[in-house]
Order: sequence, then structure tokens, then C-alpha cells
Amino acid sequence: MLFDAAGTLIELREPVGQTYARIAREHAVDVAPDALDVAFRRAFRTAPAMVFPGTPEAAIARREKDWWREVVSNTFRAADPAQVFRNFDGFFDRLFDAMGAPQAWREVPGARSLLSKLRAMRWSTAIVSNFDRRLPSILEGLGLTPLLDAVVLCSDVAAAKPAAAIFERALERLGVPASRAVVVGDDEAQDIAGARAAGLRAIHVRSLATLDALLDELEALVEPFDER
Repeated sequence: MLFDAAGTLIELREPVGQTYARIAREHAVDVAPDALDVAFRRAFRTAPAMVFPGTPEAAIARREKDWWREVVSNTFRAADPAQVFRNFDGFFDRLFDAMGAPQAWREVPGARSLLSKLRAMRWSTAIVSNFDRRLPSILEGLGLTPLLDAVVLCSDVAAAKPAAAIFERALERLGVPASRAVVVGDDEAQDIAGARAAGLRAIHVRSLATLDALLDELEALVEPFDER
């Protein structure tokens, strides 16, 4: 069983625009949260994939932070170009740390219960995410790590969803064939279409009344498979 992370099992405690605006005010910059939300979605959607082929392992975290720096910079320029930071680097470091702290996140209602039930049913589970390398510490801080068998990030494979390679790496980590795997996510292109193109079954999380409803869906799709 493969899950997307943000928007599927975990979510921010407050909208991106509110967090950006709140921390920007600490640095004497005042931009409307709604404007930042709209600008962020555009900047995030149009940014290149967060993959860095050929980059040494030790340099990937820095490249990821630089990637986010560009997204955040583009967000503020688009939201209100008249607002200028005296010390953008100081602001960005504060924001980057805040967004990567477990306290900024929470589990989606029912996530822990679902993962616990899947473990009891002997389903192997993994996260497959285009998130950066802060994700494992977020999951650890939320207490979800013990309920997962693997976390596969785009930087681990130098390929981001919807590329088949990231799904294939997760299946390899779990020892599960594509024919017996299911992907659950919230992005139609990256999660659902990407998984199906890679030969996996896929369920959009928005199609479920609750996360626990996934258990009923699974009965009709595939029997549990566990090589732990």
C-alpha cells in the first residue's frame, strides 16, 4: 500500500498563506494571506520538479532548500511586488525551519487509525512523496513513522511523481509486485494517473468518505501481501 504524504496522510495546521504572512510580519513585510495563497499555488505548480540528478548525496538538502527559496521568492513577488524584505535570507531561514517542524503539521483525521489497521491486517505500507528531506522528521514528530515500512522521496530516485521510477522504488523497498499494490493520493496527475501508468491500482483520497473507508475499497481490489 503506497500513500502520498501531504494532502493524504498529513496536512498543514494552517493555510500556507497564513503562515507566510505571519512570519513575513515578523520581518516588517505585510502581505495579505489570501494573495499569498494564490501566488504560492501558482509558483509551486510552475516550479520544476525537485530532483537533482548527479548531485552528491551530501548536497541534496541544500539544493532542496534553494528550490524552496526560489518558490517563496516568486510567491512574494507575485503576491505584492511593492513589499520588499530588508533581509530575505533571514526571513526565508525562519520560514523554512517553521514549515519543516512537526508542529506545523497534523495527521489527516483517521490516518493513524488506518495505518494501524493496515498493519494489523499485514499490509506493507510506504510513503511515496515529492516532498523534500524534511518529511521523515515530520512523520517522526507526528508519531507515524512506526506505522510505515518505507518512505521514498523524489530525491532518493532522482525522479518525481508521476514518473514510474519513484513508484517502482517503493515497490522494491516493500518487496511487493505492482499487481498487488494500491496507491492512495490527492493529486490526479501525480498520484492517480502516475500510479496507473506504472501498472498500479490507484484511489483518489477525495473519493473516500473517510480514510477508514479505504478498507472497504481494498477488499474489492486486492488481497493483502506481506513479505516482512
